[in-house]
Amino acid sequence: MSNEIVFEPKKSGKDAGLAPLVLTLVELIRQLMEAQVIRRMDAGLLDDDDLDRAGESLRRLEEQVINLCEIFEIDPADLNIDLAEFGSLLPKKEYYPGKTAGEASILELLDRLLHTGVVVEGSVDLGLAQLNLVHAKLRLILTSQPL
Repeated sequence: MSNEIVFEPKKSGKDAGLAPLVLTLVELIRQLMEAQVIRRMDAGLLDDDDLDRAGESLRRLEEQVINLCEIFEIDPADLNIDLAEFGSLLPKKEYYPGKTAGEASILELLDRLLHTGVVVEGSVDLGLAQLNLVHAKLRLILTSQPL
């Protein structure tokens, strides 16, 4: 009987567990926020200070994603998910908000939805023995525009 502690070797690349997925989601959010900053800049809604702060924050977040990619030995170009007929999660080419790209991505769809806004409504009734015991209503407004 041995009390030896065995350390697993560090997994890298695509074998790094959840790291590629988490970094891909962070990159999706970063690019989505960058698109919203560009839209507000193009509309003249940001002053120079706002634009500088937003640009610096996006630059630092991108640096952190790249640093984490280096730690987990992930190629930043691999931070994308191909969703077959739905397209890719992130654009394969440079994306500029409001411009149509050749192949649509989920990022572009989310950017357009945030720009125009979407309302989701629903309700759920939970019951037992033909008695409605819980009634839940949901109304979600998702937009990048001030309400």
